[in-house]
Amino acid sequence: MKTKSIYTCKSCGYQSPRWLGKCPDCGEWDTFYEELTEKPSERTVGTMQSQALKPQLISLNDVHMSQEIRFSSGMAELDRVLGGGIVAGSLVLVGGEPGIGKSTLLLQICAHISNKVLYVSGEESPSQIKLRAKRLHIENEAISLLCTTDLNEIVAALESARPSLVIVDSVQTVSNPQMNSAPGTVSQIKEITMTLMRIAKSTGITVFIVGHVTKEGAIAGPRVLEHMVDCVLYFEGDNNHIFRLLRAIKNRFGSTNEVGVFEMEETGLTEVANPSAALFEHKDTTASGSCITCTMEGSRPFLTEIQALVTPTFFPVPRRTASGIDYNRMVLLMAVLEKRIKLSLSNYDAYINIVGGMRITEPAADLSIAMAIYSNYKDIVLPSNHAFLGEIGLSGEIRPVSLINTRIKEAKKLGIDHIVIPYANLNKCNDISGVIGVKNIGEAIRTISN
Repeated sequence: MKTKSIYTCKSCGYQSPRWLGKCPDCGEWDTFYEELTEKPSERTVGTMQSQALKPQLISLNDVHMSQEIRFSSGMAELDRVLGGGIVAGSLVLVGGEPGIGKSTLLLQICAHISNKVLYVSGEESPSQIKLRAKRLHIENEAISLLCTTDLNEIVAALESARPSLVIVDSVQTVSNPQMNSAPGTVSQIKEITMTLMRIAKSTGITVFIVGHVTKEGAIAGPRVLEHMVDCVLYFEGDNNHIFRLLRAIKNRFGSTNEVGVFEMEETGLTEVANPSAALFEHKDTTASGSCITCTMEGSRPFLTEIQALVTPTFFPVPRRTASGIDYNRMVLLMAVLEKRIKLSLSNYDAYINIVGGMRITEPAADLSIAMAIYSNYKDIVLPSNHAFLGEIGLSGEIRPVSLINTRIKEAKKLGIDHIVIPYANLNKCNDISGVIGVKNIGEAIRTISN
C-alpha cells in the first residue's frame, strides 16, 4: 500500500492535492489540514474491479414499497419532529451547542426503550454516565454501556449484542485505527458514519449519533454528515433560558416543518405540550411596551410576547439593542415609525426583547414590534386581549402573512379576542369574529385608541 498526502477543508470537506489558504468551495480561510491516505496498488485495484458485481437494473414500476417500521421514543415532542416516531434502521444525527442537553435527551430516550440499547461514549466514563442516569431517575436493565473510541470495538459489540438502538456520543471522538488521520477529521467522520450507516441499513438497528458544532454554530463537518444520514436534528437554546427547541433540518421519513419544545429542569428535559401558554402566563398587563404576536415555528404556532423600552438619551448617538430579533430589522421598523407616523426616536435609546429566550426571524412580527415601540414611547398600555400580526413595508403598509387561520386559532384558544391582521388576509379568514383588518401602521394605532 502506498501513502500520499492530501489536504482537506475541515469546514466543507473539499480535498486538494496541495495546501490552499482559501477553500474554493466554501470560501473559508485557513481551514485546510494534511491527511495521509493509503492508495491501493494497481494489482489490488484490478482484483477489486474483477470481483465487483455487475450493477442490476430494475424498473421503477417493479419496485415494491414496504411501510417503514416506527416505534415511539417515549417523548411525544421528539416523535412529532421525527415524523411520528423512530424509524427502525435509520441513522439520525443530533447536533447542538455544548451543554444544551443532547446527551440528556438521548439518555432519556433509552429509558423508554424496552428492547436492548447500546450507549457508546467516547467522552465520558461509565461512572459519569451512571451519575447522569441517577440524576434523571433512569433505571433500565436493557441499557448497556461501551466507553471506547475504537470503531472496531463498536462494530464487534454491535455484532455480539444486536441491540435495537445504538447511541454514539460523539462521532468526532470515534476513529478507525487503520486510518492515519486524527479523530474528528473529515476522512474519519466519513468512514465512521459510512460504517454505521451500512450496519443500520443491513441489520435494522437504529443509530443516533451526536455531532459537535463549530464556533459558527454549524455541525462540524456539516455537509459530510448531513448528506449521509437520514435525519438531522438540531437542538437550539442557551443555558440562560429554560426552553429548548428541537428542529429537523433534514428528514427522509417525515416533514422538516415540525418543532419540539422542551424545558430543562433538574431531573432532565420535560416536554412542553402548550408552549404558548407557558410563554404567555407571566405577562404584566399593567406595563407599557408589551405586545402579543403569533409566530410560526414550521407548522406550529407560538403566542409570543414582545417587549420594548424607549428612553431618552443624553449621548449624541442613541443606543439600539435587539434580543431575539434581527438588529437591522429593528432599525428599519424604527425608521418607518419616524417617517410615517412622525415619532421622534432619534434622541431615544431603544431596547427590544423577545420573552422566554425565543428568536423570531419571520417578518409577521413586524407590526407587533412597532406597536410595542409605540406603546412604550407614548406610555400607553396595550390591551392584554389584543394581538398584532403583519409585515410592515417601507411605506408603512401592512403586508399579508402566511397561515393566518392557524395563527388566529392559536390566539383565540388563549383568550385573545381582538386580533389585528393585514387587511389583505381578511378574505382568507374562516372566523372573522374579533378580527380587525388594517392597511397601514396608522390604522393599526387607531385600533387601540377607539
